[in-house]
Amino acid sequence: MADRLYIFDTTLRDGEQVPGCQLNTVEKIEVAKRLEELGVDIIEAGFPISSPGDFNSVVEISKAVTWPTICALTRAVEKDIDVAADALKYAKKGRIHTGIGTSPYHIQYKLKSNQEEIIERAKRAVAYAKKYVEDVEFYAEDAGRTDNEYLAR
Repeated sequence: MADRLYIFDTTLRDGEQVPGCQLNTVEKIEVAKRLEELGVDIIEAGFPISSPGDFNSVVEISKAVTWPTICALTRAVEKDIDVAADALKYAKKGRIHTGIGTSPYHIQYKLKSNQEEIIERAKRAVAYAKKYVEDVEFYAEDAGRTDNEYLAR
C-alpha cells in the first residue's frame, strides 16, 4: 500500500444537506477551486440525477478544476450511473461513487429484496460504472446497522 494519504471531500454534496446551506453553481465552483488550492485529491461534486442544478454543478466543477478527481454520487441504478457519467464528461479524472442499502431495514422495506440480490445488484452497478470510468467507489448505505459478516461479503 502506498504511503500517501488521499483527501476525499464531500462538502459540495453532503454539506448541501445542512438546512439553509444551498449553494448555486457559481458558489460551488468557488468552493471547488478553494478545495483544489488546499490540496484536496477527490471532490465529490454532487448527485447528478437528483436535479438539473446538481447535474450542471458537476459539469461546471469538472471544467473549473485542474487536477483533483471529480466524483459523482449515484445509487446502484443504471440510469443514475448514465447521468453521472454524462455529468463527468469534462472531468480530467472522474470517479463514480455508487452504492446500495445493506441493512435489514433497507433490504426488506426500502428495496424489497434479499441479501443475495443486493450483492448481485451491487456487483452489476460497479461493473456498469466501470464501462464509463476506471475509478469506481462503492458505498454500503446504512452500513452501521448491517451485519458485519454480510457487509464483508
